[in-house]
Amino acid sequence: MSVFDAFGAFQTKVNADVESVREARRRRDVFRAAFSKEEDVLEVVSSGSLARGTQKDPIHDVDLILIYSADDHPEWGNPGASAAAALDHVRGRVNTLLGATDGSHDKVVRLARWRNHAVKCFLDDPNDESGFTVDVMPALRVGDHLMIPEAASEDWVHCDPESLIAAVATKHSEWNKFAGTIRMLKRWASDQDIKIKSLVMEVLALDHLPTSSNQPAAVKQFFVAATYAIEGYEEVTDPAGYCGPIQGDLDYDEFAKRLRGARDHAIQAIQASSNNDADTALWHWGQIFGADFPHDPNPVKAAPAMVAPRPVKDTPQG
Repeated sequence: MSVFDAFGAFQTKVNADVESVREARRRRDVFRAAFSKEEDVLEVVSSGSLARGTQKDPIHDVDLILIYSADDHPEWGNPGASAAAALDHVRGRVNTLLGATDGSHDKVVRLARWRNHAVKCFLDDPNDESGFTVDVMPALRVGDHLMIPEAASEDWVHCDPESLIAAVATKHSEWNKFAGTIRMLKRWASDQDIKIKSLVMEVLALDHLPTSSNQPAAVKQFFVAATYAIEGYEEVTDPAGYCGPIQGDLDYDEFAKRLRGARDHAIQAIQASSNNDADTALWHWGQIFGADFPHDPNPVKAAPAMVAPRPVKDTPQG
């Protein structure tokens, strides 16, 4: 198998299947249809990885933003109780419109609980860790961005999720493998035994994943550039400049170590390919992406032979 064929096969492992994506969109659209009829809702905006096309398998949730009329909610946007009030308002309307018992639009939501910024709506058993949810976030449009409630701080904060959607779309228009390659990088992150948020990888990819290479070369360049950035104490922050660090509790030293390991294997994989040694190249890519990446799992057979250092003899020279 060629390296390019292996990347293609791995892409199918990373991608959610067509039926899963279709079902996620159908469930999202039930909410869109219900809230589009609300008189105080000006826009219903799709958000999250499904809107950006960067969702990987499996899909557990989708995100929606409800942009409300400030005239209908003049108290919203001010510090204090209005943040929780906005979330309570959304939760109440979810139950009225979509509650599993007596929803007026559809009967799909078993439980709705508000979190810090959004109302999490459980469409499957709330005790099922892999159950599907729709996260619905109220917002006010302020100029070219949004304000959203933050229950923990009892305040409203500025954000611009639409700019991230646009940025990924622009990159994908330059290279039609951009979104798919982000899914691979998110898969790599999810396989690490440290918590790395998917959004960290997406923002790193916006900065460091080139759009003018083939997939193996682009992934190698990403790991080289991302390692350099994180080793240089770069913190991954909201690209719109509003929300600060994306993952404040990320162990950056360990993150740099994991990126460094991936970088070293990627460099060796590209070198092996340039030497027409596909088996060794595949083995190195397999060390990065795991068993789902097609490669010979036998490192003794496929790994490059280690060259023992030449013994040094302390021999008198005269």
